[in-house]
Amino acid sequence: MGVTLSQSAAKHVANFIAKRGKGLGIRLGVRTSGCSGMAYKLEFVDEKQDEDLVFESHGVQVIVDPKSLPYIDGTELDFVREGLNEGFKFNNPNVKDACGCGESFNV
Repeated sequence: MGVTLSQSAAKHVANFIAKRGKGLGIRLGVRTSGCSGMAYKLEFVDEKQDEDLVFESHGVQVIVDPKSLPYIDGTELDFVREGLNEGFKFNNPNVKDACGCGESFNV
């Protein structure tokens, strides 16, 4: 399945990469954290690792390490604006439960 970006998220990421002046794309992964066990990590990628998996959505590369893929396979990263707030939203079909604050999840 892989990991995808919505058109809105791809546009937002592409704009940030252009402002930075460098970057191959973004890295989406997970780390152990929070009250539910896992949290997403999102960062710019300037250099790929040999084991990295690369998915492309709307012209933007999403880079995932193989250890994170089972937890985020099928995830769509969206960028949403709700009132005065804006940010990334993770639409992950693997999530079984999330903490009340929305910072962590488990599968």
